[in-house]
Amino acid sequence: MRALIAAVTAVLLVVATACSSDSAPRRTYEALTASFGASLAVLGWNFTLNNLRFDSEHVLVDVDASAAGDQRAKPEDLRFGLYGALSHPLEANGLAGCTGVSSLGIRPLAASGPDKLSGTVCLGPLRDQSQVRGVYVYSPRERIPKTTVAYPAAFPVGMLPTDAGDTGIAIKTTTVDAFGADGAQLAPTAMGAPDAFKGNGYMLLGLEIDGLAKRYRDDSAQRGGPLMVVVAPTLPPPGLSYACSAYGASVLLLPDASREAVNTRTSLCTQGEINAALLYATVSVIGTHAALWTKP
Repeated sequence: MRALIAAVTAVLLVVATACSSDSAPRRTYEALTASFGASLAVLGWNFTLNNLRFDSEHVLVDVDASAAGDQRAKPEDLRFGLYGALSHPLEANGLAGCTGVSSLGIRPLAASGPDKLSGTVCLGPLRDQSQVRGVYVYSPRERIPKTTVAYPAAFPVGMLPTDAGDTGIAIKTTTVDAFGADGAQLAPTAMGAPDAFKGNGYMLLGLEIDGLAKRYRDDSAQRGGPLMVVVAPTLPPPGLSYACSAYGASVLLLPDASREAVNTRTSLCTQGEINAALLYATVSVIGTHAALWTKP
């Protein structure tokens, strides 16, 4: 009888452990991961993403979120992005991200109270939607302590190339375009003009980011989250230019887990007082927390 009881207890323990493991969130480069429709707790919110669909060359997803604690990311700081084998990252702010989308069925994401968010997030435009496998959320202000590495960037050269020794990824500048607040583009010869750097302005930095997936996975596990690249200074939306709203000032590095390398090309915008934005900008690599919802 004792042997039978022991055997039954062992079977129940195995079943309970398996059920617990099945219900636990997966992790993609330490970003909490679940299927659409599941709830994940991140950034001080309980998020549920559902109803992934395509309309007007945009990816749409419905979001419901409730406060998970007193300390949480501000709704205006939340950024959503597309996960999959995409040619380039595609992100948008959660609030006001559906501006310009013509679908009559959209109720854009909004705060329905101090501790509740609901509505639709719009990501696009994107014509080739076949590679979209999921949607993630993060906040550029959510920073894992002691993970920030900052580099200077300045017009007309951008930032000097980095190697993977500092952060596990290498970054190099591919393009640098600078503009005054009126949208007039500045040529490199403007460096010698006495009135070129007055008022406000913005700079579009094209960056190429590379790394080995295995190291990035190991570093993410040790760090407790993926990396994001954040540029400064910046301004809240809509900023000085539509390009700044479209590109943003940050990008989460969350490559498709099936790939053997981190390889991303992105553009980010620095904006504000023209000297700060063009001549004294920074590009920072920072660990953060994120969550990802994927197709079954």
